[in-house]
Amino acid sequence: MTQASTPSRASVSPLLLIAPFFLWGTAMVAMKGVIPQTTPLFMAGVRVLPAGLLILLAAAVMGRSQPKGWKAWGWIALFGLVDAALFQGFLAEGLVRTGAGLGSVMIDSQPLAVALMARFLFGERVGGFGWLGLLFGVVGISLLGLPEGVIQAALHGSFSPALGASLLHDLFQNGQWLMLMAALSMAVGTVMMGYVSRHADPVAATGWHMVLGGIPLFVLSALGETNQWQQLGWTDWMAMSYSTIFGSAIAYGLFFYFAASGNLTSLSSLTFLTPVFALLFGNLFLSEVLNPVQWVGVGLTLVSIYLINQREVLAAKFQPAAVEKAATSLAAELEAEIEAEIEAVNEKIAAHRRSRLEGARD
Repeated sequence: MTQASTPSRASVSPLLLIAPFFLWGTAMVAMKGVIPQTTPLFMAGVRVLPAGLLILLAAAVMGRSQPKGWKAWGWIALFGLVDAALFQGFLAEGLVRTGAGLGSVMIDSQPLAVALMARFLFGERVGGFGWLGLLFGVVGISLLGLPEGVIQAALHGSFSPALGASLLHDLFQNGQWLMLMAALSMAVGTVMMGYVSRHADPVAATGWHMVLGGIPLFVLSALGETNQWQQLGWTDWMAMSYSTIFGSAIAYGLFFYFAASGNLTSLSSLTFLTPVFALLFGNLFLSEVLNPVQWVGVGLTLVSIYLINQREVLAAKFQPAAVEKAATSLAAELEAEIEAEIEAVNEKIAAHRRSRLEGARD
C-alpha cells in the first residue's frame, strides 16, 4: 500500500530552500530603492496589509479555521502590534537612514534575542556554542551600529561622559539601531507565536496579524506623513508590489511550507543568506559599500547567527561523549590493525624458522 508522498528534506531542491531568503533579501533592496519617492510608514503598510489579505485568501482556499474567541483575537492583535506594526515600522524608518544590506544584517540578528528570551522565559538551554554565538553577535552588532568615533575611543580607552551623552542622543538617528529595534520586535513576535498558535490556526493568525498590524501603520502615515504616493512611478509600484507579494506573502508561505515538510534544520542553517543577498544586490543595484569595520561586524554577526541557529547540531557533533566515542572507535581500529600487523610478522618469523629447520635437516 502506497502513501501519499510529502516533500521531505531530501526531495526539496536546494534552490527552492534558499528561495525565501533570496526573496527577503531582495525585498529589502526593493524597499530601499523606493524610499526616496515615498514615506516609510506608508511603505510599511503597503508591504504588510495586502500580504496579509493574500495569506488569508490562501488560508480560506486551504480550508484553515478562522480565529474564534476573545483569547485568540487578543493574542493576534498583540502579535500584530509587535510583529507587524512595530517590526515593519522600525524597519521602514531604519531604511531611510541606512543601507539595505546593513539593515538586513541587523534584522537577521534576531535569533540572538530569541535565544536569550527562550532561556529566561522557558528555561531553554543555550549551550557553549550558543553563548559563543551571542558573544560574536554583541561584538558584531556593536561594530555595525556604533559610530566609528565611539569605537575608536573605546579601543584607545578614551571614552568620556560627553561622548556617552552624544552617543545616547544619536542612537535613534542611527538607522542600524532602528533596525536592531525591528529585530527585537521580530524576536518578541517569534516568541509570541507559540502562544498565538495555542488559540488560533497559525496560517490564519499570520494573515490576520499582518492585516491588523497594517492598519495603525496607515493611520500613523495619514496623520504624520505627506506625499505618500504622489511621486511614485510605475517602477516604484512594481518594486513595492514585489516586496509585498514575493517578499512577504510568498516568502513566508514557502518558509512555513518547507518547515512543515521536515526541512526546519536546513532552513535554520540558511538564515544567514538573507543579509548576504541584501548585501550583494544592494551593491549591484544601489551601489552600497561598507567600510572595513562594518565588514568585520557583518562577518561576526553572520557567524553568530549560524552558531545560534545550529547550536544543538554543533553540540551533538562536538560534545565530549561523541568525541570520546569517536576516539575510542579510532583507538580500537588502530589496535586491531597493529595486532594484525604483529600477527603477520609472527607468521613470517615462524615461516622463516620452519624454512631454516627444513634446510638444516636436508
